Amino acid sequence: MLGSSGRRLLTTVLQAQRWPFQPSRDMRLVQFQAPHLAGPHLGLESGNGGGVIDLNAFEPTLPKTMVEFLEQGEATLSVVRRALATQLPVLPRSEVTFLAPVTRPDKVVCVGMNYADHCREQNVPVPKEPIIFSKFASAIVGPYDNIILPPESQEVDWEVELAVAIGKRGKYIKATDAMAHVAGFTVAHDVSARDWQMRRNGKQWLLGKTFDTFCPLGPALVTKDSVADPHNLKICCRVNGEVMQSSNTNQMVFKTEELIAWVSQFVTLYPGDIILTGTPPGVGVFRKPPVFLKKGDEVQCEIEELGVIINKVV
Repeated sequence: MLGSSGRRLLTTVLQAQRWPFQPSRDMRLVQFQAPHLAGPHLGLESGNGGGVIDLNAFEPTLPKTMVEFLEQGEATLSVVRRALATQLPVLPRSEVTFLAPVTRPDKVVCVGMNYADHCREQNVPVPKEPIIFSKFASAIVGPYDNIILPPESQEVDWEVELAVAIGKRGKYIKATDAMAHVAGFTVAHDVSARDWQMRRNGKQWLLGKTFDTFCPLGPALVTKDSVADPHNLKICCRVNGEVMQSSNTNQMVFKTEELIAWVSQFVTLYPGDIILTGTPPGVGVFRKPPVFLKKGDEVQCEIEELGVIINKVV
């Protein structure tokens, strides 16, 4: 059940939607909990910012986790399409707790320096090949969960990112076939401890990127057929209401198809795997003087058509 802080976040969610989002019958898959339900359930968000339809109540044989749901492929998607076509009861948003749309994926693959304008911000050349790093799955938290400042870092920064969820296993995937392996898209926050990323641990990025709570995701996994063009979406990050990042996914150097083809040369991609596709300019470390997150800050990461995630820094 949501406490008063959770209800305030949900109020802010609705206030934060500055772009003209319209309710729709798009497929917006969520994982959620509610006081009257045992354990996590799969659901459908009834329009961006709307309530939740309990898919497990509609069809009790459906899996209760997103990874298992995606592993079953077309069989489970056809059940959801039936649910979309049916007038089903909607749980009010205030009565549910949203989890990350994908929890415990096999891997979280991240892409660095993948926005042309972010490269210009740093005065560095645009990469000729994707720069790949990772987060551990234990960094994932829900769309309205807290970001915990680790005592080991004094330079925690924000990065809004478009995240791709894999829906079909593959290795050596051709770029022309890549979208057949995509389940959908969601909003990600690639929280980053810059001291550990840029100076400590031999300047390897992993530790600075993967503290617990450093990967908020959500609010929904919006299926690929519900997104007009993932590479032409407004993308924005606000800290305490002030716009810090504002760009468009059309600035991505390597698009979804190229990234999947590149990554799948090295590792097998599994249903539920998450790919974070890079961040636009406006991060704190490159401001003059640098600005970092502090206790009490509130970060809103928003992507057109996908929604907004709101995370308090504690």
